[in-house]
Amino acid sequence: MAAAEQVLRRPSSAWRKASRFVGARMPKGLFARALIIIIAPMVILQSVLAYAFMERHWQTVTRRLSAAVTQDIAALIDIAESYPQDADYETLSRIAGDRLALDVEMLPPGPLPSPAPKPFFSILDSSLSHELRRQIGRPFWIDTVGKSNLVEIRVQLDRGILRVLTRRSQAYASNSHIFLMWMVGTSLVLLGIAVIFLRNQIRPILRLAEAAESFGKGREIDFTPRGAREVRQAGHAFIEMRRRVERAIEQRTAMLNGVSHDLRTILTRFKLSLALMEDDDVPEIDALKKDVDEMSRMLEAYLAFARGDAGEQSAPTDMGALLEELKADAERAGHATQVAVSGDPIATVRPDAFKRCIGNLVSNAARHGDRIAISAVRDPRWLTIIVDDDGPGIPTDQRDEVFKPFVRLDEARNVDEGGTGLGLAIARDIARSHGGDVMLADSPLGGLRATVRVPV
Repeated sequence: MAAAEQVLRRPSSAWRKASRFVGARMPKGLFARALIIIIAPMVILQSVLAYAFMERHWQTVTRRLSAAVTQDIAALIDIAESYPQDADYETLSRIAGDRLALDVEMLPPGPLPSPAPKPFFSILDSSLSHELRRQIGRPFWIDTVGKSNLVEIRVQLDRGILRVLTRRSQAYASNSHIFLMWMVGTSLVLLGIAVIFLRNQIRPILRLAEAAESFGKGREIDFTPRGAREVRQAGHAFIEMRRRVERAIEQRTAMLNGVSHDLRTILTRFKLSLALMEDDDVPEIDALKKDVDEMSRMLEAYLAFARGDAGEQSAPTDMGALLEELKADAERAGHATQVAVSGDPIATVRPDAFKRCIGNLVSNAARHGDRIAISAVRDPRWLTIIVDDDGPGIPTDQRDEVFKPFVRLDEARNVDEGGTGLGLAIARDIARSHGGDVMLADSPLGGLRATVRVPV
């Protein structure tokens, strides 16, 4: 039973391997794959037709024509041997020219010429040689290459060498190239039409993908569904989804604004009450003020994380100026900071949100290190910003955990010491809302390296 299962399992395993092999080498784009779907059957069909034509028509016709020419030559040989009194073979030449369209000449006895060079691929050469051997059975020599429109045949007889010249079209189906040219020409025309129609069908799909990507990055785009009915349905579904998402974001933003207003009002009352109270009335008033300030700061962090700055629109932003502002803030806090920008400094991002993302990483580096190095690299596709510090770093096995909300490490490096544990979570959330991500690694300065990479 187990052996039978192994035998049945082998074909499926081989099929999976073959599928993976073919899939890895297939083009990934929809246009290329659709083009293959059209081209492959066309090529197979044309190949089958060409093979059937070559095998069933071209070769058959060529064999029959070669057999007919060989029969005429055999008849001339019989006449020459039956009537030896015609020494000049004038009657033979006249009959061959008038009745058979052959140019016949009797050459003096002697050896046949050396074999002529054979063409690489010639049905005529092989078919005519086969018929001469089968019907005449005498030493012969043929030349199907030397004269483009004529075929020369020499047959060794007892009294000399019979030299025959015939038109190539008499022994060869020479019009086959017309069929092949029509076949190739129509294939190219059909392929061109297919490419044009495919481009028109693929363009709306690419437009839909561009609209979805832009919406994911917070960018506005004027999108109108076009193309086939199914593509239009997908486009209208995307527009409806976008409306629902925007409506949900607006409702959440309105709710958070209301909550933040109410909570800020209460905190303002607390602060006002503490300000009016005398220090002697309550000995713990300083501790209460610190608690209220901490509560206010935590509230702002929670609301910022929940809101996600989703209402802001993307705009071209000067990364050099943004990083210089963050550098000035870090230097005012007493940290030596370096900034380096290479490539075009202008990138399309949500300015406030992206500044908050990089600011959280710089603040995190300033909290745990003394030196900070910020570098930005812009290429045609990506904007990469790297923040290095010389702090204690984060263990490799804990670098994924620190991106979770409210997670703070107790060992080696407390990512949000004295905070809410939302700094890195907010940074990654903003980067991913731009279509990018935040990665952590070891820094050349000895601490942590935070890399923000977003598409531009």
